[in-house]
Amino acid sequence: MINIIRIKKASFYGYHGVMSEEKSMGGKFEADVDLYTDFSNAAEKDSLKETINYHEVYKLLYHVVLEEKHYLIETLAVKVADKLLTSFPKIQKVAVRIRKNNPPLGGVTDYVEAEIVKSRDEL
Repeated sequence: MINIIRIKKASFYGYHGVMSEEKSMGGKFEADVDLYTDFSNAAEKDSLKETINYHEVYKLLYHVVLEEKHYLIETLAVKVADKLLTSFPKIQKVAVRIRKNNPPLGGVTDYVEAEIVKSRDEL
């Protein structure tokens, strides 16, 4: 059975980007994470130990987004996906979307987004 746990619009202030002002002034980033798993036992037993603790997932997201500066949100998305798959054995597949709000593109743009979908066997 495949079930999905989603975290939507987790917001962070980070220092990622190619331009020097992005690295010095920073900006708002958002993340969506879809965790593909089987939580049928957890639901039946009403047990957190049988599922993925999304508080722990959020802490991992927070740590990865803030621990290093990257040029690309693509790099950030891959790092988040890899760390989730290695840190949480119950995740079978993950989809990670990283958004950079108000990117410096020379015009008005709400955000840019990079997405990766990765399964455990792709590690």
